[in-house]
Order: sequence, then structure tokens, then C-alpha cells
Amino acid sequence: MSLASRVRTWWRAVSRSEQLNGEIEDELAFHIESYANDLMRSGLPHDEAFRRARIELGGVTAQKENIRAAWGTRVWDELRGDLRYAMRMLAKSPGFAAIAIGSLALGIGANTIIFTVTKAILLDKLAVSHPDELRLFALTQGGKGIVHSMWGYFDNTPSGKTLSTSFSYPVYQQLRQHNLVFQDVFGFKDYGRMTATIDNKAEVVTSEMVSGNYYRVLGVHPTLGRVIADSDDAAVGSGPVMLISDGFWARRFGRTPDVIGKKIEINGTPMTIIGVNPPDFTGAYGAQSSPDIFLPFSMQPIAAPKFKSSLLTDKDLWWVMIMGRMKPGTSTETARAAVDLDLNAAVRETMVVGKDDEVPRLDLEDGSRGQNAAAGDFAKPIYVLMSLAGFVLMLACANLANLLLARASSRQREMSVRLALGAGRARILRQMFTESLLLSIAGGAAGLLLGYLGRNAIPHLLSSSWEPTVMSSKFDWMIFGFTAAISIFTGLLFGLAPAWQATRTQVSSGLKDNAQTTTQRRHNFAGKILVVIQVVLSMLLLVGAGLFVRTLMNLNHSHLGFDPNNILLFELNPPGTQYSPAKSTQLYHRLEEKFSAIPGVDSVTPLEIPLISGNVSNTGVIIPGRPPQSKKGNNTAFMDLVGEHFFDTFSIPVIAGRSFRATDTETSRMVAVISQEMAKQFFPDTNPIGKTFKASEHSTDSIEIVGISKDAKYYTLRKDPSSTYYMPYRQNADGEESMTFAVHTRMKPEAIVPVLRDVVASIDKNLPLLDIRTQNEQIEDRTKQERIFASLTGGFGLLALVLACIGIYGIMVYTVSRRTNEIGIRMALGAQSGRMLRMVLREASWLAAIGVVVGLCAAAAMARLIDSMLYGLKPYDPLTLSGAALLLFFVALAASWIPARRAASVDPIKALRHE
Repeated sequence: MSLASRVRTWWRAVSRSEQLNGEIEDELAFHIESYANDLMRSGLPHDEAFRRARIELGGVTAQKENIRAAWGTRVWDELRGDLRYAMRMLAKSPGFAAIAIGSLALGIGANTIIFTVTKAILLDKLAVSHPDELRLFALTQGGKGIVHSMWGYFDNTPSGKTLSTSFSYPVYQQLRQHNLVFQDVFGFKDYGRMTATIDNKAEVVTSEMVSGNYYRVLGVHPTLGRVIADSDDAAVGSGPVMLISDGFWARRFGRTPDVIGKKIEINGTPMTIIGVNPPDFTGAYGAQSSPDIFLPFSMQPIAAPKFKSSLLTDKDLWWVMIMGRMKPGTSTETARAAVDLDLNAAVRETMVVGKDDEVPRLDLEDGSRGQNAAAGDFAKPIYVLMSLAGFVLMLACANLANLLLARASSRQREMSVRLALGAGRARILRQMFTESLLLSIAGGAAGLLLGYLGRNAIPHLLSSSWEPTVMSSKFDWMIFGFTAAISIFTGLLFGLAPAWQATRTQVSSGLKDNAQTTTQRRHNFAGKILVVIQVVLSMLLLVGAGLFVRTLMNLNHSHLGFDPNNILLFELNPPGTQYSPAKSTQLYHRLEEKFSAIPGVDSVTPLEIPLISGNVSNTGVIIPGRPPQSKKGNNTAFMDLVGEHFFDTFSIPVIAGRSFRATDTETSRMVAVISQEMAKQFFPDTNPIGKTFKASEHSTDSIEIVGISKDAKYYTLRKDPSSTYYMPYRQNADGEESMTFAVHTRMKPEAIVPVLRDVVASIDKNLPLLDIRTQNEQIEDRTKQERIFASLTGGFGLLALVLACIGIYGIMVYTVSRRTNEIGIRMALGAQSGRMLRMVLREASWLAAIGVVVGLCAAAAMARLIDSMLYGLKPYDPLTLSGAALLLFFVALAASWIPARRAASVDPIKALRHE
């Protein structure tokens, strides 16, 4: 019989078992009848002939079993029988099944939600052709590096050098022109926000600028239209075209095919939509979310001038990101060495390299996930959350193992009967594992549903009302596979101990009246060990929750140095194509005056960097006649360009000198108000009022100090106030591309925002208000990571308490039930009910105490790993540790109170007849 025939027969036996059983019975009946007829022809009576025929052939049921065994379906039949029996057993205990499936669903659901975010941040790759072939160009340089001006990502390496992924456009052109080791090299840039005017309505869009070969090298084909081609990027202004993302197409144009060829204005420049990107394509910068529009580099000087009118000829500003697709058979190190030589030559050709200048070295990084800046920001928090979610799952497994152990002990008679009837211990083991896996599959299905419903919970917590979501959670087959894997793993994990205990059942003792089990099993060491493990895991989760909740509380109550109440923030970003630096400054001043005249507005100030926004602007501080070094060993300070009423708006007292005046303009002497910390750092033991400093060694402008303000936190809640100075924005000759306005008003935002919009529209109807939020919302946004941890760990801690309570309650109920006979004897001999109550509570207290002590040690060790994520407290914070210990100990006593009361109320007469 061929393998294909065997497979077909097996599948037929499995899928159409009833039909096949009927055919087998008909075949066996035919053989019996044929043989009986032969016997009757030899002279035997009818009944005797059929009797002998049936004896000769054997039992019909046995023959059917032999046939199915020959077909290989016996294992399937037994498994199906095990499943039916397991379902009947669970149906007989609906309370147990609900607790088991619910506990698993919460544990698996939490892990699924965290894994969904982990996958989006750390595992998802760009939706392009063969992303593993992509390499992201990066450079490293030391303190004497020739590159001074960067726009984009940079970081410090462990060796103290600077790592960046930004290159000047002329260097990019040189690298592409001299490329010999890559299939091709392309450039791109996450260009930020632009103003799009569609059907005479202005709105803000996010953008990415790309080279002409961008789509061809990535291997991306549009859903509609065509891609940006080399001809669109051949010369400045040659490609007034753009592609839009699938999300923007759906959101703004309702997925109409007529969008191809539609003309819209980007920063006032007419451009044509030539294509729509595929739904999964997010660009080359990252795999989390997609920009709204993609336009060629050739349009940068026309549609989006920044810093200078054209960045395409700027040799000093490094801003373009570069990727290359590896040639087959070329190693990364070979490619790196070759491009490093090209980079050295390109730098020397495009820049003046001095004798002491250091030319940057080239590195090649994995480009399959793009820049993936989110991984750097959230990698450690994600790992911590995965660990805590793992503890929750382990706690649920320990809880279920304990319940199943107690349930297995109550089924000893059943197992003894099955063994006595001939069942092997392997058969018993398989039955117990089948029940465990059935529970885990049901819990996994419920957990998958919870994970799907809660997949956007963390992205929602990471987003804000005025910024696009930093990531999208894609629920795909990898997440389904992860949930299935942990479901099977948990089924095996929590089912191991009960299955092992069931196979150790003795036939003789199990069939007796359980007199021995009262003494042999009453200690239930395995169950008690599991309870201790539950308490330890609960302790870890409670301590983690306490530390993160207290961190959030400390941040919320930290001293800011300014009053954030009643302040509304919004940003204006006038297009550089329409507003020169001088014109933008005039616009800000005109709007400042108009906003101040609105009824209900107390004060208004523009500012370059919003407070507690995570953004910084720092400059050098060079004091005439003094070496460029302060008392603390550095010569930098934070700087912010602000309006005349900045200190009044934020209630920051000026304690010496004066604040800014209307006369501090672009034509007057440059002035600054410095913070107390800057006065202490750069002017110790002297009065800085009237003294001057410069922002760099090469600056020719002296800045006069006219006042000293109280210290205020600048960009983060976690850092103490640093050296900061403030200057009037009108004295910045270069102007500002965008400016944030802070409006102090006691009116509600929904009441004043329409008025503010009307004021702006009266000057420029195509200038939208961006990022509208209050200062308190701005501060809350900077604590979103802490809020995520406080929310999730708080939920994990509450779940840990519930599971620990169930576990302790279950083991104490089981202990009391197994010791009913003993308790009856004790009470018959004169023991008081109060003594029985204390006996049970004492046993629970010892279990809780051991778990709490071990948990405290483990929590103290764990807390050191998250030290950098805490604020205002030490990892071994005594209040958190003691509070978690007392809470868990109280829960343990509360969980054991009902079983203890049950033991204290045992009737000795009934107890002695119990067994």
C-alpha cells in the first residue's frame, strides 16, 4: 500500500468515521454470513453455524479496533476520547474552569499586548523588497571632528565619540557617484511637518523627502499611479510631484482613484499627486508609522526651505540619511571599508579640512528597520514590561498548578479505578496533560481576544492629542503564533505537577477508604511550595508597581519653578517660501500684540522652546577676559528665545535687575536674563548684572545681562534646574522657522481657541494653529512613559493580589478538607475552636512570611535593574518594600480566614464519620 493511499485512508477514517464504521460492520457481517453458510452446507444447524462463525472471526468490536489500529487512527480516537472526557470534567466544575480560564486569559492577554508593542518596536521590518539587504550609513567622529552642524539623529558611543546618521547632500552625491560595492545608494529625510492646502483648506501633514531612485532601490510599487523617478530629482524644481500614504489617501480623499493628478499646495507651492503608496509601506525612516506625503529632494529649496534657501548645495549642514542595498556575496565589512574611503575623499572634496581636523569614519548599520529611533527610546522599558508580564503569567501558572494539584488529589479514587481496570500510567499522564492543554487553549483563545481588544492600549498611552501616534499595532500571524506557543507552554508547565502526582497513585490505597491519605497527603508540600512561589512573584509585581507609582507621584509633585496652570500652548509654523526670517519675526510680534488684546487674556509670550517639552537649545558661554571654562568644568548653558512678557506669563520671578522691555528689539543692544544656577556657575561671588558674555568663541555679538530670574526646570522633570539664559526673540537676526505661543488665560481652551484662530486667519488664512494643548498637558506628555509603567504595573500588582488570594485560599481549603478527620479528633479531645482557627491562620502566615521574605530579597535585586527609571526614591525604598510586604501579608491572612473559620466550626461527630 503506497504512502499516498495510507494518507487518504487515514484522512477518510478521521473525517468520515461514522460512515467508515458502517462499512466495516457491513463487511464483517458479510464475512460472518458467508462462513456460516459454508458451515450450514456441511450439516450444522443455522444457530450453531452463526455461533461458530462469530467465534472464529472474533468480536466485532475487537475487529473494528484492529482495523482502525492498522489504519493508524487509534491514537486519534484515544485523543478525541480524552478531549471529550476532559470537556465533561470541566463542565462538571464550571467554577474551577472559569477561574482557570480567566486567570490564564489575563496572563496570556497581558503578554500578548506587550508582545504586540515589542514586535512593532523591535521586530517589524520595512515593508520593502528584501529588507535584510539594506544598510544604513552612519558616521562616528571624536571631539575634533570636522562636522559641526547636524540635523537629525545623533548619539554618544561608549568610546566617547559621536554617532550620527546624517550626511550633507554634496557628500551623498559623491558617495552615490563613486559607489562600487552596493547595488545602488539612495537618500531620504524625515522632513517633519508642512502645510498642505487642499481645496482651499489648510492643514498640517508629515513629510519625507527622497531621492529619485528611492522607490526603485526599495522595490516598492504604488497602489495607484507611479513613483518618484530619477527625472523628478534631476534638478531644482524639476519634480513638483508627490506620493501620498495609504492612510492619508483614506483619511483625506476617501480612497477615490481621482486623487491621481490632483494639485494641492505644499507650503504654498503647487504640487501634483502622482501616486499612492501601498498600505504597509511606512517609508525608510521606520516601520512604526508612515509620513503623509513623499516628495523629491529637488523640491526642497522651493517648497521647504530650511535654515538656508537650499540645503542641496550646503556643504556644512549634514542632514540627509543614506541607505544602500548590498550586492549578493559582498560582506558588510568589505562594503564598509570601501565606502569609508569614499567618505574620506568626499569630505575632503566638499569641505576644508584643517591640520587638526578629524574626518569622520563610516559605519554600516542594519537598515531593515530604518532608523528605528523608537527602539532606542523604548527598548529598555519594553524589556521591563515583558519581564513583568512574564511574572504575571508565571503567577497564573503557579495558581493553576496549585488548583489542579488539589483537584488531582480529590480524583485519586478515579485514577486507582482506571489503573485497576488496566490503564497504563502513560495513559493517565496523557489524560491529565490533555485536560491541562484544553484549559490552556481555552485560556489562550480568551487571552488572544483580550490582546486584540487591548492592542492599541499602549500606543494610545504613548500618543498625545496634538501629535500623531508614534506606532501602530499590527495584529498578524506572528502574534497569533506567539499566543499559541505560550498557551501550549503554560499548559505543559502548570499541568506537569498534577500529571506527575496522578501517575504516582497506588491502586490499593486509592481503592481503600482513604485512611492513609489523611496523614500522608495532609502536608501537601508541592502545593505549599507553589503558594510560596506565588507570594514571591506577587511581591515582585507589587514592589514594581509601588516603585513606578511613587515615581510618577514624585514627578507630578516636583517643583517646577514656574506656574503651569491656565496656560494654553500652540505652535505657528509659517512656510519659509512666504516668510523670510525678518518677516516671520514681524509676524510673531504682530500676533503677540493682537493676542494680548483679546478679552480674557492675561498675558502672551512667544518662545522658541516650550518648557518641559524634551527639546533643548544650548550654546556656549564665553566670558570676556576669562578662559572658556566655568567653575563646573563646562562652558555651555541652555538658551531660550522668549517674548517680553515671558516671566509674567509663567510666573517666574525676576529677583535682580529687570525683565525684558518693549525697547529690546533687533536694533537695540542684545540682552539676556539668566537663571540663578547660571549666575552661580559662571559668576560665583560676583554680581552678574551689567556683565557681558558671548554665545561662542567666534561670535562677535556681546550679550549684556540685565536680570536674574528664579530657577525653573527647562526641558525635563527629571533634571534639576540647569544654567539657562533667556533672550528676546526679536533680537535673533536669523529669525525662527516656528514659534510656540503661551497664552495665560482663565478661559477654557474650547472657548478661546476659535478666537485665536480668527486672529491668525485675519493675518494669514493659510496659517493653521498646531499642537494646541495646555501647559499641564505638555507636562503630562513628558511623563507618559512613567504613566504607562504606573498603569500597567498597577494592574499587574492588582492581578497578582487576586491570583495570590485565590492560590492561598485554594490551598488552605484543600488542607482543611484533607484534615477534617484530624480536626474532628482534636476537637473531640477538647481543642477549642479558637485554637483550630489560630492553627490554620498560623500555617497560612508561615507560607506568606516565607514568600514575603524571599520576595523582598528578589525585589531588592530586581529594583536595581530599574534604578535609572526611578525618580525621587532609591530602588530599595523602605516605604515601598514594607508597604508591599504588609499588603501581601494582610491579603494572605484574609484569604485564609474563611478556611480557618470553616476548620473552627467543624462538628466532631460529623468529622469522625467523614472518612
